[in-house]
Amino acid sequence: MSARYGAWHGGPDPLEPPFDIREALDRVGDDVLAGASPRQALNRLLRQGAGDRDGLDALRRRARSRARELRNSGRLDGTLQQVRELLEQALEAERRALFPDPDDSARMAEAELDALPNDAARAVRALAEYQWRSPEAAAAYARIQQLLREEVLDAQFAGMRNALQNATSQDLDQIRQMMQALNDMLDADARGEHTQAQFEAFMAQYGQYFPDSPQNLAELVDSLARRAAAAQRLMDSLTPEQRGELESLMQQALGDAGLAEQMARLQQGLRSARPDLPWGGRQRMDGDQGLGYADATGALAELADLDQLDELLSQEYPGASLEDIDEELIERALGSSAVDDMDQLRRIERELREQGYLQRGSDGLKLTPRALRRLGSTALRRVFDVLESRGRGGHDVRDAGAAGEVTGASREWRFGDEQPLDVVRTVRNAVLRSSVEGRPLRLTGEDFEVVETERRSSAAVALLVDMSYSMELRGTWGEAKTTALALHSLISTKYPQDAIEIIGFSDYARVMSTGALVEHDWDRVQGTNLQHGLMLARRFLDKHRNAEPVILVITDGEPTAHLARDGFADFSWPPTPETIAATLAEVERCTRRGATINIFMLDDDPRLIEFMQEVGRRNGGRVFLPKLGRLGEFVVADYLRARHGRRQRRAG
Repeated sequence: MSARYGAWHGGPDPLEPPFDIREALDRVGDDVLAGASPRQALNRLLRQGAGDRDGLDALRRRARSRARELRNSGRLDGTLQQVRELLEQALEAERRALFPDPDDSARMAEAELDALPNDAARAVRALAEYQWRSPEAAAAYARIQQLLREEVLDAQFAGMRNALQNATSQDLDQIRQMMQALNDMLDADARGEHTQAQFEAFMAQYGQYFPDSPQNLAELVDSLARRAAAAQRLMDSLTPEQRGELESLMQQALGDAGLAEQMARLQQGLRSARPDLPWGGRQRMDGDQGLGYADATGALAELADLDQLDELLSQEYPGASLEDIDEELIERALGSSAVDDMDQLRRIERELREQGYLQRGSDGLKLTPRALRRLGSTALRRVFDVLESRGRGGHDVRDAGAAGEVTGASREWRFGDEQPLDVVRTVRNAVLRSSVEGRPLRLTGEDFEVVETERRSSAAVALLVDMSYSMELRGTWGEAKTTALALHSLISTKYPQDAIEIIGFSDYARVMSTGALVEHDWDRVQGTNLQHGLMLARRFLDKHRNAEPVILVITDGEPTAHLARDGFADFSWPPTPETIAATLAEVERCTRRGATINIFMLDDDPRLIEFMQEVGRRNGGRVFLPKLGRLGEFVVADYLRARHGRRQRRAG
């Protein structure tokens, strides 16, 4: 047998992924960098959708549109109105038949008709023994009983209406037997005695009454209970007078056919089996046309599905997950295309987790280190795109990525090594291992050796990021966070011989990982404690004594807090002389340590500019006032410029 392989020409590639997961991650990352939590960012992606498929918001709009359509489709008292119309037809036809008859019995019959109560249910009950003279009137009255039976049974068992047309007493008796068998099955299930075999026997005998072909008792109960709950909400939505009339009419119609007892038993059994359903409450229906009892029940059952789906699609409740949204519910409410839309959204969320970008912890959804690395590289790429567009490139340097200085020795290669390969010794090992003449030289993993290097940090960079609440209020926090990630990615990947630490400061300062920076939530505390931030920066620089110390500060406000003698933050605005003095004293300590402090201001407040100029005068560092959107360009370009200068000094 032989096989030929070639390009697929049968339509869309069946193996093509449904959506570019990297694009999805970038979209999540954009929102995270703008200040959203990973859960909020993922929710936004799922709400917006991907490609040509609807997202949660579009599905929710479809659900709400269908709900409005249903609420405008008609009133809930349609069956009661039909009964009244049929009763009026019967009485008019009977009076026409009695009028030409001169007999006293005709006058007495007219008097009996005139004495009928206005309540339709009581009037129908009073006419139960009446001897109709008009065949047309008798037919109209008989139609009332038939209509009520059809509506009630069709409301409970969808599709029953057709089976009840021209139904004989034997047909009604078979329906009564079906309901009794169903009730017995529900009772057995409540006792824990029901078996699948019993259900299959029931369906074999009565399956014609259930066109949706349920596969087990749970599916059957779900369908029947949804409609029974909707019927109860329909009754609750009528006025007390309407409800009383309709209940009495239905009781009469079912009682005459021997179905009332089994129907009441079924309602109770379904309510016990599914107490979680909304078994009450009023529903508003605004249409002009009256809906029959069965149609109204179906509309209310569909409305309940749509309301439930609306809540699930919002994903705004605790512990929300796409797995909560049942496919059968989506298909019932919105059709099969919505199932395909939801399936793609689930695949996006699943792929983000399975490919290691998202993980769920005890405190919610988090970005993994892999996702944070991509976030940083994306932020860095965008900064470089700006630099190149302004003609300020030159970031591709000769020694980028070097792991350290060569020691002259080599060692065997181990998985994960990034050191340069020692080609000569690698080939020598392969020759010594396979020295048979005429045999081709083959390299194996044990032959490889790498050049041994000694890591030396040429610079230690402390990046201080203002996390005071004013950063969020001014809308500069997202840009500061993006800049910090970009610089961290640049140093970690391109210049691993340099060291970097991110320090966030508000009322207090703290060292932050990239993950903590990304997921930072606002405490809405007051204070810009630059003094504490500089103290932590000095501690970091002391760990790298042989590196050139660099401190970069991103802030939008002058210092308004400092650590008092008791170790607690002392906040005041406007800043007190004590806060200014404590901060400048820490600047002096950093200066004596040899650290350069470069400051990037995100506001042009005169007091801020005056203070930072004083810092620059005392330290010798530079002060920048980048325009909105150019912070990353300034910070990264400043780091690259300084590093280029250090390399030239070393070369000299």
